[in-house]
Amino acid sequence: MKKSIALIDCNSFYCSCERLFRPELNNKAIVVLSNNDGCAISRTAEAKRLGIKMGEPFFKFKNLINQNKLFVFSSNFALYTDISKRVMLTIASHSPEIEVYSVDEAFADFTGIQNLSEHAHFIKNKIMQDTGIPVGVGIGPTKVLAKVANHLAKKSLIANGVVNLTEQKFIDIALKRIPIEDVWGIGRASSQKLINLGIKNGYDFCYYKNEEVILKTLSKTGLQIKHELMGINCFGLNEKIETKKEIMCSRTFGVSLSTKDQLKESIANYICDAAEKLRKQNSLCSELNVFARTNPFNEKSQYFMFERLKLINPTCDSRKLISEASRLVEKGYKEGFEYKKAGIKLSSFNESTELQLDMFQEGDSFKSLKLMETMDKINYIEGKGSIQLGACGLIDHAWRMNRNHKSPRYTTSWNDLKLFNANEITLKKN
Repeated sequence: MKKSIALIDCNSFYCSCERLFRPELNNKAIVVLSNNDGCAISRTAEAKRLGIKMGEPFFKFKNLINQNKLFVFSSNFALYTDISKRVMLTIASHSPEIEVYSVDEAFADFTGIQNLSEHAHFIKNKIMQDTGIPVGVGIGPTKVLAKVANHLAKKSLIANGVVNLTEQKFIDIALKRIPIEDVWGIGRASSQKLINLGIKNGYDFCYYKNEEVILKTLSKTGLQIKHELMGINCFGLNEKIETKKEIMCSRTFGVSLSTKDQLKESIANYICDAAEKLRKQNSLCSELNVFARTNPFNEKSQYFMFERLKLINPTCDSRKLISEASRLVEKGYKEGFEYKKAGIKLSSFNESTELQLDMFQEGDSFKSLKLMETMDKINYIEGKGSIQLGACGLIDHAWRMNRNHKSPRYTTSWNDLKLFNANEITLKKN
């Protein structure tokens, strides 16, 4: 049976999440900013028409806010992650097999479905009904062709968000319309190499005859992308989320830090975030790295602190990791410097169920694991930060990131629930 794969991709996902609880912003230009309100990482079509580019620094388009032409939000990843889970749940409910590819897109197996376009429209409308998030759906015999179809679904005004590329005549038309640099997996450097070979679009790439040249120019993966454009399946759906081999957490501070205690506190918070992810995948870490640096754009003398520790007994206990990280800060910290960024990395992972401990050293006990599990559950139910370790600080400190335009955590915090006035709600009778 011929394979049919769909790619369901949320439209301007972060911006769409912000619109959910601010319907007055529909059809308005919106931009979501990166950490520390640095640059644009999500834009609505209206913002794109204003000339705002992906990755453009905030200061370059800040004046548009005062002109009432633009609405800006700081990144609110707690909200985006929760809405993403709801979108993926709807997709999974109407697909026999899915692969969650990123926070805003997933591949779904449509093989065997009679009317592919009709089913795609159903899922698109169901996601809007369940979550309020608009999506585009592209269908093709391979993952790369599904990506091409999705790309066109978002560009076309007449497609109504769905493009079906399961017939060769439509595939050829689509490949002629997509520039080679927009083909999934072909980066800027690779596209330039292909242009030098006379390959300007997906169609040229698909029907380029000398595959040895493609293999030499782009390696095996590049040749597989070509085969996928030809309708040959090279990349299957992967339902299982791969276990991370390392977990890193770092931030640029809103203001520079000049004391050791402030630096320790920030490191403790990063440890807690990383350790929670570690526990989610049932892993223990054997190596801890801690680093901090001064502002590279400051004319004053620079310093980069980096300390590494190999743990005798692997652990996922936040308390133990914070204790070791504190010792590393004590070792590497230098007075007289103002630190602008810090972070941690956990690595050298072991499966928690397959580890042989050192009989002379204390590993993670059953009680410590249950304590961490209880903390994680409370924070999941009541909202991130509802319960935390004292080393993380008890108030909102200055070292946290700049988020001057952050929206409430409507779906993950009781304190941020959207409130409505009953007098403003009109009940419509059937």
